[in-house]
Amino acid sequence: MATTTAPRTGISLAYTEEQDMLRAAVREFAAREVAPIAAEYDDRDEFPMHLWRRLGELGFLGVGFPEEHGGAGGGFQELQILGEELSYASFGMALSVFAHGVLACRPILALGTEEQKRRYLPGGLRGEKIGSWALTEPDAGSDVAGLKARAVRHGDHWLLNGAKMFCTNGNICDFVVVAAKTDPDKGMKGISLFIVDRSTPGLHVSRKLRKISCKASDTAEITFTDCRVPAGALLGPEGTGFYEALKTLEGGRVVASGAAIGIARAAMDAALGYAKERTAFGQPIGKFQAIAFKLADMATEIEAARCLGIKVAWLADSGQPCAREASMSKLFSSEMCRRVVNEALQVFGGYGLMMETDVQRYWRDAKLLEIGEGTSEIQRGVIAKYLGL
Repeated sequence: MATTTAPRTGISLAYTEEQDMLRAAVREFAAREVAPIAAEYDDRDEFPMHLWRRLGELGFLGVGFPEEHGGAGGGFQELQILGEELSYASFGMALSVFAHGVLACRPILALGTEEQKRRYLPGGLRGEKIGSWALTEPDAGSDVAGLKARAVRHGDHWLLNGAKMFCTNGNICDFVVVAAKTDPDKGMKGISLFIVDRSTPGLHVSRKLRKISCKASDTAEITFTDCRVPAGALLGPEGTGFYEALKTLEGGRVVASGAAIGIARAAMDAALGYAKERTAFGQPIGKFQAIAFKLADMATEIEAARCLGIKVAWLADSGQPCAREASMSKLFSSEMCRRVVNEALQVFGGYGLMMETDVQRYWRDAKLLEIGEGTSEIQRGVIAKYLGL
């Protein structure tokens, strides 16, 4: 499905016709094929693999990628739309799609050789391959420069050793984009990126990680033990991995608002429906100001996050610097989502704590947004630096 839009000369809060068509298509797919099984796969701690190829066939995995590489076109705003509509049904599925596209495939698009692009992008965007992103380590998360994974050059190959944590799609991936130190003496300038095929000897999925949040999204610990990686697997120039990883995370922050809005919308809609049906003291609880005001605040915060998200997506798509705005958007939208789902669960009262309700899943899923792609504390630190502090 093509989503390429004509370039804009200025920011607009209105969606284009093509963007509205994308939203309608993803919403219809998510309502028909994702929402009915979302709770089941969350309970099973399992990603619905049977839907991966469907995502590719419909062009959703190609959103944000040029057609010349098998993509559907569009940019960060289209990625926000995709993330919002998938997250409304299942943030677990949306997270796996996000990790594959934004974290694993976009660095290949930006840095890869023509051979690397041909090898990974068409299949990845058709749903024939799944990518994973391996940056965080047992002792290095927010401190990217502190990672310990090591890659040593030996002739026509690299020998990779190290352990990576919280690798989304780690158990089900076909390839992994890995950050490792190639020259420890150079600090952050000695980090490089590699594309490692899952079948490479020495790559081991150590364990599947069980989570309380986004349980339908696969997460694993991956270790590399004398993993022999071809010299051609180096992604981008040697020594640029730290800066490229930060750029990748910045892109993740740009699209994070879509996921946050999707979860928050789902929680608000559930709470609104319940407030109209549940009666107390002879009337629907939504008629009580205490409940009505909660819902009014939810709707307001969601719209505020949307406006900030549209601005940062426009900046990113226009090629303008947006590190500050990306951190602002990610910070506000993730904390907005947490506030909205918390109030939605409060509207449900005791029923919100029951596992058969979806609102408890939204409540659990929302927390991840305040941690992944840089914690709220990291975002505040970035913003503070732009304030000269």
